[in-house]
Amino acid sequence: MVTILLLIVIYIAFIGLGIPDSLFGTAWPAIYSEYGLPLSFGSFVTVIISSCTALSSIMSARLINRLGTSRVTLYSTALTAVAILGISYTGNFVYLCLCAIPLGLGAGSIDTALNNYVALHYSSSQMSFLHCFYGIGITVSPYVLSVMINSPLGWRGGYRIAFYIQAAITLTVLISMPLWRKSLQLERRQESPDDTGQTVHEESINELSLKQVAAIPGVKLMWCMFLASVAIEMTAGGWGSTFLVENKGLAPDRAASTIMFYFVGIAVGRFLSGVFAGKLGEWRIIGIGMTILGIALISLLLAPTTLMATISLFLIGLGNGPLFPNFNYLTPQNFGEENSPAVIGTQMAVASLSMMITPVFCGLIGQWLGMWIFPLYLLLFYLLLISCTIGLRKVLTHC
Repeated sequence: MVTILLLIVIYIAFIGLGIPDSLFGTAWPAIYSEYGLPLSFGSFVTVIISSCTALSSIMSARLINRLGTSRVTLYSTALTAVAILGISYTGNFVYLCLCAIPLGLGAGSIDTALNNYVALHYSSSQMSFLHCFYGIGITVSPYVLSVMINSPLGWRGGYRIAFYIQAAITLTVLISMPLWRKSLQLERRQESPDDTGQTVHEESINELSLKQVAAIPGVKLMWCMFLASVAIEMTAGGWGSTFLVENKGLAPDRAASTIMFYFVGIAVGRFLSGVFAGKLGEWRIIGIGMTILGIALISLLLAPTTLMATISLFLIGLGNGPLFPNFNYLTPQNFGEENSPAVIGTQMAVASLSMMITPVFCGLIGQWLGMWIFPLYLLLFYLLLISCTIGLRKVLTHC
């Protein structure tokens, strides 16, 4: 019962991880209009957030070792809540950028801590469901802002509601602190029935430098797998509607609603991964996902109609969706439990950098050559993904 309750708390905390991720992008049109800023200035804020997230991810193993997963989760959630509240009261662009710093720092640590904890203490099904709850978080924010944006409080009201939600999640994590200790005690008793001590701490983990993590066989290949999968996910979500407008002749409003099928595909893919993880296993699910993804990308490249392009985008989400959670779940198996927090931290850092950079390059190339390049850009990362996955399997086989 304790482990189930704790898992529910972890799921709730992961909703809190998702809330800030889609909040700024949705609110930015109203923010830059109010501040009288150029549209492009939003990139400065997202770069700050992503850079701080990457830095926090790399440092997370040290934080987890000193504070434990429960306190890292609590402090990180509280930090993002304070940052969200701070943004709602900002009066100029400088303060907005300053508030972006704690927002990114909080996101990186909690992402690594919870991914590592679930990978060590729960099944791959729970890992896939965990990332489904992240999807709830990134869906809640645009809805809240859409309700508040035309009210007297405007985008600031949306941010304050998001703060209340994040504060409630922080309180939930605070109340759950005894559950983390009880869960670890139960694990110790199962492993060593004669050990009845009450003081229980998480296992000591290796605090590895970036150079030491990179020296672990296969880690660099895994970094490239994360880079490629995240590049496909973020580029497809960020530029899919533009591709439908410019190359398939869809109206902008219809393209905006059509791209939702892509995000539905991601959610369905992760849900199905959670359902079938026990029967199929992680590597088989990864193989099935990559196969679907490859077929979908070729289908998108050759799609003669808008309907076929829409189906292809859905299948891209369906195939790519399960990869990220299963990659994370396999980290302790691939590189050792004692190394997994440090390795997962670097993986989250690579994911953050890929999220920040790869969609931008697609936009620049698309502006130069035209958005017909969109499917080929995705295929390029797919080839990187496939080649690195094959390489990693060979490395793990010989280790």
